[in-house]
Amino acid sequence: MGLLDVLDARLGDGLENLLCSHHARRLRRLGWGDVLGGDGAGWFTPRRPVQRGNKIEVLIDGATAFPAVAEAIENAQKYVHIANWHASPDFRLTREPGAPQLRELLSAAAERIPVRVLLWAGPPIPFFEPTRKRAQAAKKAFLECGAVRCELDARERTLHCHHEKIVIVDDVAFVGGLDMTAVEGDRHDSPEHPPRDLGWHDHIARLEGPVVAEVAAHFAARWLEIAGETLPAPEVPPEAGSSSVQLVRTIPEKTYSFAPHGDFSLLDSYLRALRAAETLVYVENQFLWSPEITEVLLEKLSNPPTPEFRMVLLLPQKPSNGADTTRGQLGRLFDADTDNRLVAATLVSHGDAPVYVHAKLSIVDDKWMSVGSANLNEHSLFNDTEVNVVTDDPEVVRSTRLRLWAEHLETDVSGPADKVVDEVWRATLERPSRVTTLPGVSRRSGRLQGPLRGLLVDG
Repeated sequence: MGLLDVLDARLGDGLENLLCSHHARRLRRLGWGDVLGGDGAGWFTPRRPVQRGNKIEVLIDGATAFPAVAEAIENAQKYVHIANWHASPDFRLTREPGAPQLRELLSAAAERIPVRVLLWAGPPIPFFEPTRKRAQAAKKAFLECGAVRCELDARERTLHCHHEKIVIVDDVAFVGGLDMTAVEGDRHDSPEHPPRDLGWHDHIARLEGPVVAEVAAHFAARWLEIAGETLPAPEVPPEAGSSSVQLVRTIPEKTYSFAPHGDFSLLDSYLRALRAAETLVYVENQFLWSPEITEVLLEKLSNPPTPEFRMVLLLPQKPSNGADTTRGQLGRLFDADTDNRLVAATLVSHGDAPVYVHAKLSIVDDKWMSVGSANLNEHSLFNDTEVNVVTDDPEVVRSTRLRLWAEHLETDVSGPADKVVDEVWRATLERPSRVTTLPGVSRRSGRLQGPLRGLLVDG
């Protein structure tokens, strides 16, 4: 390590300590101090209710997920509620010949039921997408669809956004990471990841059962504050399965009157599950900046809880921003991985075209899974609005991991997780395949940038 690298690392450590101290003071002031200050572990946060009797299914990639959303909207009998970072009126949820645009799909539904769309208003200064001009144009186009209601939410913290992606249709809810837009990338990828300009790997959780009322109530609370309309209390759907599911959120303080002190249950949920990890941490995420998260991962690699413990991180080859901050944290993790337990990989399509990992899914020990809109950075865990759902159903969690690993590795992955990591993941990374080693993680590069970015944008 050269002198500049040493200075970068030391300055990064110092700034990171400042950032973590700032977050700890902020959460203590808001009554959430135990999230960072405690050692709570387990599969659910006590800050949010756990709903029993649900069915949860993870729909992998847009070509699978979007048709399910389109079918639900087409068959809606009570209402359609959408809250997205952005939704394009001309976006087509399927690519079948003659598939309707989103505005046409919603307009048809609005002829018989209420349809409400809540979008982020965009940044006050057009530094990044969707610009306020684009958001206003989308609202205008949706309102021209007749009975469709559309509102823009501008109550974001400075340099942050409303990032959640939820759809509630009657007694079904969809919570995930896919926006209904082509802005910044093609969401219509499939598990085969055919070559294209930029594939887009992501997920949506399809939910049935009592937890749907939790998602609906969250939408209703935001809608009341932005649109001034009180929606009927959501009906609690009957039990639809055997899964326990918890909705967790990030809501910054002073954003909404229904959460004046904020809601950081999403961070609490992540920290508890990662602290509880014994055998496996599997992460698919667009970013890995958060020092609060990486400190727990570092501890697991430095002091493995079991001989079987392994960690697999699937990240984009080139994030839309923050590549150096992610690499800096990965460098620290590899420094701590003295027993060769860590794999860091990315996706490519056949022909080596990159596949953008936009996913926000994590699995611990085949016993816990979180999926939704939250990245593992300070934006998602402290400052943007986010919604994830968590389950401790081992059958759902394990089957989801096996489906994802089979998609990525294109072979049998049904053996013990540690053996699959050692014998299948590592061997696959050494030959042309859908997964490849994540570049630029052999040294602690960019250590300074993550905490500096956090301090600059995190009030």
